[in-house]
Order: sequence, then C-alpha cells, then structure tokens
Amino acid sequence: MDGGLSVTFISVAMFVGSFLLGFIPLLFRLSEKSLQFVSILGAGLLCGTALAITIPEGVGLLEKSWRGDEKNTTSTERGLPPRFFIGVALTLGFTFMFVVDQIGSYCFMRGKLWKLSTQLHFAEFDGFALGAAVATGQVTVQVIVFLAVILHKAPAAFGLVSFLMHAGLEKKYIQGHLLAFSAAAPILAITTYFTLHANQLSATGVGMLFSAGTFLYVATVHVLPEVSSSKTSQPSSDQQQHDGAETHQQRHLGLLESLILILGVGVPMVLALGLQDD
Repeated sequence: MDGGLSVTFISVAMFVGSFLLGFIPLLFRLSEKSLQFVSILGAGLLCGTALAITIPEGVGLLEKSWRGDEKNTTSTERGLPPRFFIGVALTLGFTFMFVVDQIGSYCFMRGKLWKLSTQLHFAEFDGFALGAAVATGQVTVQVIVFLAVILHKAPAAFGLVSFLMHAGLEKKYIQGHLLAFSAAAPILAITTYFTLHANQLSATGVGMLFSAGTFLYVATVHVLPEVSSSKTSQPSSDQQQHDGAETHQQRHLGLLESLILILGVGVPMVLALGLQDD
C-alpha cells in the first residue's frame, strides 16, 4: 500500500478508535482499577515498542543511509557516524517530553487538571511516533506502534471525558473536546509522515529514535510512577506520630499489575518475530 494511503488509513483508524474509547465513560461506569490496568498495559507496550521496535528500526535506517552515503562520498566528505545521531535523537526525544511536562506543570493548576493536561499533551505527540513509523515502510513497525499508541490514548480519552463530566459540562461540549483530542494525533501523524517522507532515510531514522525517547519518558517517568503512587496506602496518624519517626511508604506494583506490564513489554517483541513484511 502507498505510504500516503497507509498513514491516512491508520490516522483515520486512530481517530475513530480514540473517539469511541472516549465515549465509553459516557455509556458505562469504569472503575479506577480497570483504568489502571489499561494504563499499565499501555506503558508496557510503549517501553517494549521503544526497545524492540523503534530503536532497532531507527538504528537500521541510519546505518542504511550511512552505507549509501559511504558509496558516493570520499572519507573526508562523510558526516558524523550513525552512533552519534542515535544518542542525540534518543536524548532529545526524552528531554522534549520532560520540557512539555514541566511547561504543563507551570501553565496549569496542580492536581487533577495538571495531570490531565500533561497526559493529553503526551497522547497528542503519539502522532509523531506513528507518522515516523509509517515513513519507514515497514508493516510490522506500523502495526506495533499503532497498537502501543491506541492503548496509550485510551486512558487519556477516559480521563478527559470523566474530568469534563465531573466538571458538569453538557454532553455536546464534552463531545466537542473529545473530537478535538481525537483529531490532534492523526493530524500530527500525517504531517510527520509527509515531512519525513520528503527527506532521506536518515531523517526517518532520527524520527524513529526521537519517538523512542518520547515513549520511554512517558512510560517510565509519567505513567508508571503515577500508577505506582496511586497504589500507595496512606499511613495512619498514629503511625506517623509513633516515636516521632518518619514512615516510609512503599511504592510498587502488585503481582497482577507486574504481570500486565511484562506482558505489554513482551508483546512488541513477539509481534516483531511473528509478523513478516511484504
């Protein structure tokens, strides 16, 4: 399938999926436990996709571009080696999401609104990763990145609608916000694809590595710590005052949550082995 048609089809599927997922809280009442499971699975998929798919694919594209340039240039005309761009792209992607997180913390009030705003910004930038994946032309990469993205967007869509319902907004306004949220990532995916497609393989490789850095930040710094801290039991006042000693809270996932995370990390690796590109 042509790349332009692929990114359009995938973007439409992501838009429809995100919109329908966001509609679920309007129809059914979901428990916080269910949302945690989805968040943990999504975080595992983001980590697994970054480590098993986007980083190896990005490195491969950079090496392929380097070999092509090597044949056409002399040793004095060659640019920087691929290993330099690998570290730079990963670091920039990670740092970029950190900056977005910090800006969100200053621009929005703390609490649920701040957490929601940063989560929505992260979900919107999933479109960059998807656009870069389509630009590689690898069906396996596209399928796995799409799966990771849609599961990451699900909790964000749930959170958006639930927050707006709690704020007392009318249903038509909630649908409007959900529509805008669902359209943001597909638009960014299409824009990213055509931007990278017009450039060399090296640009697509850097884009894949940049998106891997964003995936790793969202999963390890944002999603997992929030889920882990939400499971922390608050100590009683007697415990806090006993002998004037500080009580240390243990932050960890339970057995079931840990298994779900491991499953999410392993799925991209299994799919990468099982799916074959045309």
